[in-house]
Amino acid sequence: MLLMIDNYDSFTYNLVQYFGEL
Repeated sequence: MLLMIDNYDSFTYNLVQYFGEL
């Protein structure tokens, strides 16, 4: 459960970084 949450947070963080660079 914790791993899934961590992966979700990392995925969301990556999306924010990606859109931030556009």
